[in-house]
Amino acid sequence: MWIFVGLYFDARCARPPGFRLAQDLSVIQSTRLATILDLLEERRSCSITELARQFAVSEETIRRDVKQLEASGRVYKVHGGVRLPDNLLEAPYRLRLGENADAKRAIAARAASLVEDGMTVLIDSGTSAFWFARALAQVRGLTIVTNSLEVAQEVLGRNDTRLFLAGGAMNVDYRAGFGAEAIAYSRGFAPDICVLSMGAIEAERGFLDFEPEEAAYKRALLDRPRRVMVLADASKFAREGTVHVAGFEAVDDLVTDRSPPVGIVQAAEGAGTRIHVTN
Repeated sequence: MWIFVGLYFDARCARPPGFRLAQDLSVIQSTRLATILDLLEERRSCSITELARQFAVSEETIRRDVKQLEASGRVYKVHGGVRLPDNLLEAPYRLRLGENADAKRAIAARAASLVEDGMTVLIDSGTSAFWFARALAQVRGLTIVTNSLEVAQEVLGRNDTRLFLAGGAMNVDYRAGFGAEAIAYSRGFAPDICVLSMGAIEAERGFLDFEPEEAAYKRALLDRPRRVMVLADASKFAREGTVHVAGFEAVDDLVTDRSPPVGIVQAAEGAGTRIHVTN
């Protein structure tokens, strides 16, 4: 893995003989690591034995997985098991991550199915976007641009991924950069897909959020990608946002877990926004 000045990380290297087999095995392990983290988000701790049984692999294989996750700071080992670090359990971002987690994971999986190998994807700092980043475990050769420390940590070194992290001042609660530096850096890219989480969706006013800096960052990205995709669980249809982000005409795809209210469906159809429902 090469690390370059300018917050650019490249997981690619020369392809030795047998690379394809190693790459396939890496995809399998990446999927397993992502699922282990999902389980820890739900249960807070797991035993090595139950994880080995869950994945039908040896306990030694799980120990190697845990060692890799521990080295990245995402988990720590306890006697006979593994758990999330206490600081991650208490962080506001992690608390939001657990809200409607099943719906967000389903949305993330549906959105990830729309991503092809080799694409350039810009991912924002919302919790739905984090689950989306995790769901990309089996997609190869991506170039990922993000302002989120959590997304960056999730994808770094995975499956030939090139990572570009927008910097500047970091918002502690959101674990992300929203300022002028992050905006300027992110606007330097021309992604195939820009994936945005959203705080609220209304038929009349479109896509809204609650944090002015976060909304300003999202607004600044809308004219750059080939395709803008919003991820939002059904609870966002009942909220009234305070800061405008975009009208329906600026969004190509809305991925959600339930059919939206009629007014939102009509507004989306009128603007050409495609709605993808997970169930």
